[in-house]
Amino acid sequence: MSLFRLKPLDAHTHNLENALPKTLSWPHLIALGIGAIIGMGIFTLTGLGAALAGPGVILSFAIAGAVCALAALAYAEVATLIPAAGSAYTYTYSVLGEMFGWMIGWALILEYGLGCSAVAVGWAAHVNGFLEGALHIKLPATLLAGPMEGGVVNILAVVIVLLVTGLLVLGARESAVVNMVLVAIKLLALGAFIIVAAPAIDTGNYHPFMPFGFLSREVGGEKVGVMAAAAIMFFAFYGFDAVSTSAEETKNPGRDLTIGIVGSMVICTLFYMLVAACVVGVLPFTEVAKSGGEPLPYILRLMDHPLLASLVGGAAILALPSVLLVFMYGQSRILFVMARDGLIPARLSRLDKRGVPVVMTLLTGAFIAVFAGLVPLKQITEMANTGTLAAFIAVSLAMIILRIKRPDLKRAFKTPLYWLVGPLAILGCCFLFTSLTTFTMKAFVVWAAIGLVVYFSYGFWHSRLRHETPA
Repeated sequence: MSLFRLKPLDAHTHNLENALPKTLSWPHLIALGIGAIIGMGIFTLTGLGAALAGPGVILSFAIAGAVCALAALAYAEVATLIPAAGSAYTYTYSVLGEMFGWMIGWALILEYGLGCSAVAVGWAAHVNGFLEGALHIKLPATLLAGPMEGGVVNILAVVIVLLVTGLLVLGARESAVVNMVLVAIKLLALGAFIIVAAPAIDTGNYHPFMPFGFLSREVGGEKVGVMAAAAIMFFAFYGFDAVSTSAEETKNPGRDLTIGIVGSMVICTLFYMLVAACVVGVLPFTEVAKSGGEPLPYILRLMDHPLLASLVGGAAILALPSVLLVFMYGQSRILFVMARDGLIPARLSRLDKRGVPVVMTLLTGAFIAVFAGLVPLKQITEMANTGTLAAFIAVSLAMIILRIKRPDLKRAFKTPLYWLVGPLAILGCCFLFTSLTTFTMKAFVVWAAIGLVVYFSYGFWHSRLRHETPA
């Protein structure tokens, strides 16, 4: 049936005559994973997680990290078989069919687009804290939040989105050296926080450990509990697919990808849990919840370390735009591939003379700026996570289907115990999805329904594959 036409899988297999040089081993992959994962989540969401789970937010990080690790293994296998642009959209299109591919591409707009908005809001919180704490500059409250939080617009979030959009339009790219410097800044900031905060931990603050219970339960229209926080903390692990996409350049994929993916996820999860343990150990979780979008500087200021608070906040200010740049680049690239496939207007895939999809980049920036300026962080993060969970489920399912239907394909990397890892990844993602608020789940269904309307109104009829496939 044409709804489930498949993008030819063989078109994406490796061309050995034009293969990338194999220069990476597992230490490189672990470093790559750590650099990609540690970002806005730990700097911004820890306070929000503490408000939902209390000290149990430590466990929330562990659960979210475990689910992501399972999905990451599935990503690694599929990425080696389909080494093409488009991420989960392309993988799903090639294995589950065009309509499902479109729906995952539509969901990825939530992952990348709203993920960028969340990073922008987190960055704005750190800038505001830095301005007040270090420079004693106080901006009007109406310009620090959107209408849903009693303000007019989060102007700082809008500004950083527009600046990064401008950089992408100009064709700016991060160099490896700059990226490594930014990663080092992030790790040093987190390390400094742990060293200073750990001696001040009051173990009494860990009791009760799970004041709202383990499973999610709704209180006043909001879900609380360890799993509710895990569904939010899931955002902190975005970026692991940077490891899976390096498969072609890995010397021993079967060994190195497993160590790189699992190793980076374990290290980042432990790092996150350690930071969370310090956050809820130094202050009662009810106080941590008041930190807004900058929990680490907030706690350091209360501990009478204003200089270190400014330095940690400054580190986040310097490092978070790099995450925003990567996310916005990824969003524009996925939409570019969808336009090239004809599922959205093909003219959006046009490149300028420098090879930059300017129109797509500007539209992406406008979409992100609107959400960053008007919608609260929690709502943005939850909606972004729905898109990611959908993509993880699709990729895990694609991995299982390819194992069953195409066991003959030569795989550079095989997911260990695929019959167990794949289903666990799917179940874990479904469990996290149901731990989100009812409003968020309904909003995702509405978003998916809009996506179907768009597909049947335009994409189905203009699909490049439809016109290339004989009737």
